[in-house]
Amino acid sequence: MNLRLLLPAIVSLLLWNSAWSAEDYQTPRTEWNQPDLQGVWNFSSDIPMQRPAQYGEREFLTEEEVAEIRARRVARDDFSDAAIPNGGVNEAYNDFWVETAGIGDVARTSIIVYPENGRLPPYAEGAVVVQGRLDPDIDGERPVRFTGGGIGSDGPEDRGLGERCIVGFNAGPPISPSLYNNNLQIVQSRDHVVIMIEMVHDARIVPLDGRGPLDDSIRLWSGDSRGYWDGETLVVESRNFNGLTQSFGAGGTSDTKFLIERFTRLSDDSIAYEFTVDDPQAYTDKITGIIPLTKVDGLLYEYACHEGNYGLLNILRGARAEEARATESAR
Repeated sequence: MNLRLLLPAIVSLLLWNSAWSAEDYQTPRTEWNQPDLQGVWNFSSDIPMQRPAQYGEREFLTEEEVAEIRARRVARDDFSDAAIPNGGVNEAYNDFWVETAGIGDVARTSIIVYPENGRLPPYAEGAVVVQGRLDPDIDGERPVRFTGGGIGSDGPEDRGLGERCIVGFNAGPPISPSLYNNNLQIVQSRDHVVIMIEMVHDARIVPLDGRGPLDDSIRLWSGDSRGYWDGETLVVESRNFNGLTQSFGAGGTSDTKFLIERFTRLSDDSIAYEFTVDDPQAYTDKITGIIPLTKVDGLLYEYACHEGNYGLLNILRGARAEEARATESAR
């Protein structure tokens, strides 16, 4: 057996037997006697995607390290006159305004659990690598595969996929925590599961009836998903991505991406979400991560991105105004 392919499974088994142990919990059932995952769930997280080097292959923080991090956070978020005598304008955009603090006490050193060092594996030879950013724009060519920022303002095609309301910052797939709107809703029927991500109102309808994948010539922004039950775990396999998004992080084009997601309910208010990205054109190894989902007592409202997308319109309008001003000055 190929040990390289076996390692993610070993890592996953160890995780379920330790960090996600819930042997006494009886998962609620739907009327079709399937595990009930329905509800609104939050996936905010202050766990870094990649593990800081000082932790090596250690997956969890000690109690002392957690206490130290909390103390630093309290100090950072102190807005008293004594702490910030000059007003603190540059310190105002903290966790009060954004949604980067996870709910609960999961003290992981990183979201990535495989490779064992919690870091992204090296890029594959020839992989497309572009790290987008909100400001300023970066040099690049169309198509723009990253979500935030852009490469110019000649047209909407120069802007990131999030600014164009095509793909949200955190929808993926796989799901990944971002600055805000880290909520999803799961709805089930006997033969389908719907995974609705708040950001950009992205909904994946996952058949559970055993149908085969789409023809390889049919390509989709979020891929083609098929699901099945593995005991108490919902397993979703996605392929047929359209190549117009990054595979994961800054790497790849998603042409050859194969994604496996696992949803396991651990308690009345928690689900373990595990993903594995396998894309040989992007990375030299697989990537597995775990993100806790926490039940939210609330509703998921429509994120009507296109209806209020004045930002994109004004970016292009502003660029045309600058061009007109430059032309007038040159006369």
